[in-house]
Amino acid sequence: MYQIISYKKHYKALFYLGIPIIIGQVGIIILGFADTLMIGHHSANELSAAGFVNNLFNLAIIFGLGFSYGLTPIVGALYGRKDYIHAGGSLKNSLVANLLIGVFLSIVMGILYLNLDKLDQPEELLPLIRPYFLTIWFSILFVMLFNGFKQFADGITDTRSAMWILLSGNVLNIAGNYILIYGKLGLPEMGITGAGISTLTSRILMVIAFVFLFFRSKHYAPYKEGFKQIRINLPDFKQLNKLGWPVALQMGMETASFSLCAIMLGWIGAAALAAHQIMCTIGSACFMVYYGMGAAVAIRVSNFKGQQDIPNLQRTAYAGLHLILLMGLIACTFIFVFRYQLSGWFTNSEEVNNLVIALILPMLLYQVGDGMQTNFANALRGIADVKPMMYIAFIAYIIISLPASYFFGFILEGGAVGIWMAFPFGLTSAGIMFFLRFRKQTAKMLSSCQMDINQHK
Repeated sequence: MYQIISYKKHYKALFYLGIPIIIGQVGIIILGFADTLMIGHHSANELSAAGFVNNLFNLAIIFGLGFSYGLTPIVGALYGRKDYIHAGGSLKNSLVANLLIGVFLSIVMGILYLNLDKLDQPEELLPLIRPYFLTIWFSILFVMLFNGFKQFADGITDTRSAMWILLSGNVLNIAGNYILIYGKLGLPEMGITGAGISTLTSRILMVIAFVFLFFRSKHYAPYKEGFKQIRINLPDFKQLNKLGWPVALQMGMETASFSLCAIMLGWIGAAALAAHQIMCTIGSACFMVYYGMGAAVAIRVSNFKGQQDIPNLQRTAYAGLHLILLMGLIACTFIFVFRYQLSGWFTNSEEVNNLVIALILPMLLYQVGDGMQTNFANALRGIADVKPMMYIAFIAYIIISLPASYFFGFILEGGAVGIWMAFPFGLTSAGIMFFLRFRKQTAKMLSSCQMDINQHK
């Protein structure tokens, strides 16, 4: 009974912070569904092309998001200490750092664009891939700026503002998709290229909305003063890089295990690639729920770290795991019940439909591992213990998951299902290792705090 009471306040606080983030991410899921539905019904080849490009850019965008995550423990700890001036200054330095990372990612993706023909994708897809690739490429800088503002807002527990901006941007994106893909309101039918233009436009508008909110809202006034007063400086840059790069590499390697598998699936054929895109869209429904609650865990953990309240810090992380697993169970039940109907929402291809049904099993198998790794990776981010995360990610996703994908898919001739069967191994091993690291580090922190208390007596 005591355990339930001790966790109750943490469940409530995590829901308060996490639900707006989840709603914002649900908006992204709906956008992904809408994109896939509209493109898939316009052309099966366009769906395959979009799947390939999105998987490549997911790697870059998630890498950039991971770097932006370095801001959350900094701002969260400052917020916990009520140091609003330095929190605002941290935002300024973060935006500049994010822009530089955005330039770096743009260069990398530009080089990749020049070598698309060397990735052994179906020849008929390349004329569709190239224009869509360019439109998404132009949006990278705006994604990085938005990430900076969002992580700052999350760090000061204002998760609702980002939710409304995300939802509004996604509604505009979906409307733009419909108009430009199918050529409505007197505009030409642009297909997959229209989807890319709509995505670019919505990302620009979301950044403009956050800039307006920050400089015009009374709620942000204390932070705005810090933004103006504190200059761009080397110590803040070093701290952001120290926290940002390990998380970027950790999240980048996780995404790479999916994105590089998309290349393997392209070797099998366009149908396998289309099925992969549909499954990534479905799977993101679960992950975005985990991500939202995980972000709430990182915020609460960083706040408690700033207050040196280690017992509540630990309870927050375990409460987050309880909620993630519960929500994962609900989502998985829905997916399992409607497994024969899901693919039909995206395409009329019987071959793709059959592949999607087969891929649902490995997707369900990795949900516990995915929930664990999301929760405890965010808990480690909250206590700023991020360097080991990249080593754990390397072991789980590069050493275990990617070779397993090739082994199951091609050596054992499991095809698309074999490639996907590697994901449960990679994600579950990551979840276990993140949990063990968190338990070890928080035990040290608790012991250190108790020693300090004893010394002061």
